[in-house]
Amino acid sequence: MVTLEQLAADAARLGGAGRAILGLVGAPASGKSTLAERLAAEISGSVVLPMDGFHLDDGILVPRGLRPRKGAPDTFDVGGFVNTLKRVRAGETVYAPLFDRSLELARAGAIEVGAAATLVIVEGNWLLHQGGGWEAVRPLLDACWYVDVPEDELAKRLAARWRGFGLSEAEVRAKVQDNDLPNGKLVARGRSRADRVVSPEVLD
Repeated sequence: MVTLEQLAADAARLGGAGRAILGLVGAPASGKSTLAERLAAEISGSVVLPMDGFHLDDGILVPRGLRPRKGAPDTFDVGGFVNTLKRVRAGETVYAPLFDRSLELARAGAIEVGAAATLVIVEGNWLLHQGGGWEAVRPLLDACWYVDVPEDELAKRLAARWRGFGLSEAEVRAKVQDNDLPNGKLVARGRSRADRVVSPEVLD
């Protein structure tokens, strides 16, 4: 089995002499955020840029009836995300938003991608999604790896996540069954477009 150190070595080689962008994609609770942070800890000059900072605010989602589907492809500012990736691709210093799950909103300018960053690790659900403007993302990535986790394991992780935020069992079931797992099935459609499939065991 490939190790974290081997993955980090492969990721570090992406950029050569310039800046590279590595995408990590997977279903909600697949471990892509943890993998991104672990890789960044191994690679000098790297920074993590989560896609979740581009969530549309509840003040926009509620009037559109999209609040229960928060996390679906049409609940993000995909244009803003793509434009940020273009600036990252151009080597600029970029200040990007960070989603704060405890507040359920994004904090502007919370992540600095400095001009000296040689590897930007972008993690999110929809990096390989087709349609709604998301198809513009993949050409901006040097590589995109898919974190593959069985659905029954995802369900357990998601339930534990929402319980940790104090939701009732009914609310947990609604979050997992009505939103997160359907989103995970949609994410999985992009698996064949990934450059590499990574097993979660690499984090053990």
